[in-house]
Amino acid sequence: MAKEIKYEEAVRQLEEIVGQMENDELDIDDLTEKLKAAQKLIKLCKDKLTKTDAEIKKALEGK
Repeated sequence: MAKEIKYEEAVRQLEEIVGQMENDELDIDDLTEKLKAAQKLIKLCKDKLTKTDAEIKKALEGK
């Protein structure tokens, strides 16, 4: 199983992909590959934020 990427690393990778897209650095094949990677990174970030939000709410309710 692949090592889990930390949130900050996922955001950094997304920023890199966006920068490449904005600068027209990707051909169509690379663009397709990068978009698929970006979708996975976005889901990872969203899941981590949702989990963290739930943990914070649970901690606050316990006080």
